[in-house]
Amino acid sequence: MSLRKTTRGRLGLAVGALGVASLVLAGCASGGGDNGGGGDAKGGDIIVGTTDKVTTLDPAGSYDNGSLAVQTQVFPYLVNTDYNSTEVVPDLAETAEFTSPTEYTVTLPKGLKWANGNDLTSSDVKFSFDRNIKIADPNGASSLLYNLDSVEAKDDTTVVFHLKTENDQVFPYILTSFPGAIVDDEVFSADALTSDDDIVKANAFGGPYVISSYDFNKTVEFTPNENYKGLIDAPVNSSVVLSYFAESSNLKLAVQQGDVDVAYRSLSATDVEDLKGNDKVQVIDGPGGEIRYIVFNFNTQPYGATTADADPAKALAVRQAVADLIDRDAISEQVYKGTYTPLYSYVPEGFAGATEALKGLYGDGNGAPDADKAKATLEAAGVTTPVKLSLQYSPDHYGPSSGDEYALVKSQLEESGLFEVDLKSTEWVQYSEDRTADVYPAYQLGWFPDYSDADNYLTPFFLKENFLGNHYDNPEVNDLILKQAVEPDADARKADIEKIQELVAGDLSTVPLLQGAQVAIAGTDVDGVTLDASFKLRFASITK
Repeated sequence: MSLRKTTRGRLGLAVGALGVASLVLAGCASGGGDNGGGGDAKGGDIIVGTTDKVTTLDPAGSYDNGSLAVQTQVFPYLVNTDYNSTEVVPDLAETAEFTSPTEYTVTLPKGLKWANGNDLTSSDVKFSFDRNIKIADPNGASSLLYNLDSVEAKDDTTVVFHLKTENDQVFPYILTSFPGAIVDDEVFSADALTSDDDIVKANAFGGPYVISSYDFNKTVEFTPNENYKGLIDAPVNSSVVLSYFAESSNLKLAVQQGDVDVAYRSLSATDVEDLKGNDKVQVIDGPGGEIRYIVFNFNTQPYGATTADADPAKALAVRQAVADLIDRDAISEQVYKGTYTPLYSYVPEGFAGATEALKGLYGDGNGAPDADKAKATLEAAGVTTPVKLSLQYSPDHYGPSSGDEYALVKSQLEESGLFEVDLKSTEWVQYSEDRTADVYPAYQLGWFPDYSDADNYLTPFFLKENFLGNHYDNPEVNDLILKQAVEPDADARKADIEKIQELVAGDLSTVPLLQGAQVAIAGTDVDGVTLDASFKLRFASITK
């Protein structure tokens, strides 16, 4: 194994061989440049509108895009990706390198401070990772730290991550994502989530911004953090207000009228198409990578492990019949006007190792539905039809078209006469709690990748201890996921990723539906909106 080094101003870790292969990095304008810190904000005040929601500001308790949209502005990360890049490079750190096959060593600059004046040292780094693993919140991302054995603070500026398995290909990527946020050990609880109000009151921030005003899921005001020293340039704006909208129609109207400068997540496909013809705004497209899918809870789905008539073979037949009946092309065209495209596997197109594992297994073998095949599958397993299936979706988290999307899924399943679907919706904040408490037998989720590697579509979902919490457990899949993450040979790793998709396609822990790209709408006087392969909208570069 070669030990690779990451240093400020130098080429980052060459971990991206199996990352984005053909995703086009796009944006209105890019920021980036020299390292951050200092500088005068000169771009005025910016208003960003969204229909997304925050679960919690505490990085240990969230694994959703709405929370990350705030966290990435205000918390520091040891390493990160720069604008329009998939290279992992130092952010808060001065250097980050593998010092042995199982040791990843990070050095910090001396004299770092939190916005509240507290010292920011290696003890904060160790504390951040230790608490994340200890809390193990079901809505958090601690599952990504499966290969982390321990964190050692050797001195105030040196941190050593001790890994369980040699040659980890994805650990630096993981440090750029949810569990990589560093928090103030003098403010945050070591064994429980810290409330949003306590975080804001303590000014416990170390990213490019601090939160100067906070009204949960209504408004957040960000102002530049004078103590920030990191990868991202100092903000070119004097403040950013993030405003939450209950309805996407109101968000569309606000950006049209100039009441918000940037609208990001989520407008309907029809609204985006309409706005492309409006000369008062600009439509900014980013790379793909977002996916939408149905999750099955292996305990509570029809014939699931904790139901009165539990039967693994019948439960699998139900999942297979759903996969046989889904018409992705119809959902793509009728609901999303082609802005989302059919997805037939777990790793989306554009990532090395992506396949179409479901296409030949289900439906007519070419991507279209097949009711006769679904019927035969259920009959062979002895399943009584119609199957009563409870299906849940969130009306406020994945955009205004979710209702139409799942109404069409319901229609596709019921038209066969094989299913009776009880379709219900729940607002995201409650939804995120219910889904990990076995409340929903089958439900909607979407995914906005944390880092640009195929691993990010496998590890969070299909390890035994996973983010979905849907009780899926296939030891062969589990072992292959762990194996590919430490496989240095690109071809061998690609083969492992392909095999994982094949195995999960047979199990149908989830049924992938669609793949989509990022879209933002901005006023014509706005610059610096960058939608890149980091899948984060960073506010620091936005100006007008």
